[in-house]
Amino acid sequence: MFYLLNILIQMKIILNNRNLSKILEPFNDIGFVPTMGGIHEGHISLIKRSIKSNKKTIVSIFVNPKQFNNVKDFNSYPTNIKKDLAILRRIKKLDFVYIPRFKDVYESNRKSRVKIEKKYRILCAKYRKGHFEGVLDVMNRLTKLIKPNKIFMGKKDFQQLFLVKKFIENKFNIKVIGCKTIRNKNKLALSSRNFLLKQNEVIDVEKISKNFLNLKNKIKYTKNINQFLQKTKKDFERMFNIKIEYLENRNINDLSISNKYLGSKIFLAYYYKKIRLIDNF
Repeated sequence: MFYLLNILIQMKIILNNRNLSKILEPFNDIGFVPTMGGIHEGHISLIKRSIKSNKKTIVSIFVNPKQFNNVKDFNSYPTNIKKDLAILRRIKKLDFVYIPRFKDVYESNRKSRVKIEKKYRILCAKYRKGHFEGVLDVMNRLTKLIKPNKIFMGKKDFQQLFLVKKFIENKFNIKVIGCKTIRNKNKLALSSRNFLLKQNEVIDVEKISKNFLNLKNKIKYTKNINQFLQKTKKDFERMFNIKIEYLENRNINDLSISNKYLGSKIFLAYYYKKIRLIDNF
């Protein structure tokens, strides 16, 4: 009982900007984990990494409408603040959870001036127009509000990590730390969107994920990797009854197309029924 009470006292929930600046002002070693809720083990691993690296850690929960190019996608995004807070309260030494309203984040100058370079309008940026402009805009705003020393993000959305790191580190004296993708026991990458799947659908997606992951071994000695992946894309669409947006091998340093095995990742986005899932490996 005392232990639970101690956790409740320790973790402060911040609901507006006035309290945010007042509470964070005394601290100069802050780790920040931005989330849109739907807290899972992947988020928890980021939080624990921040706690190890910083004296104070703050998690934000904010579903940013500006990064959705589809209203239905925004409306169906899995949110459950009560459940998220119950999970977060169990994490030892987590200091703050910031749950802003839209007006807290966009209280001034609601129009984004952030643009991404043409060469990076690939992968998710190609299929989700304005998505990363929305991501970079909200990260810019949250960074100004929180003033962290380090930001911790997962590698599951590698393109997002790449663009945020490039943008934030160029603009602020802040390090963006990429952390490994967390997978379940059946190798499915953890994602808030997985909560949209029914139990039998999770089993289907796990099978699909294993087949995609096996591609990494198959391309090791392939001369033209992306030609092989384009053929595989068609085969997998027929085999699993899915719609694949992209299946491409790209350089991890600049996201350019690559036919080399070393220094590259396979990037993937597909629709299972109406649910969009991404991965890289």
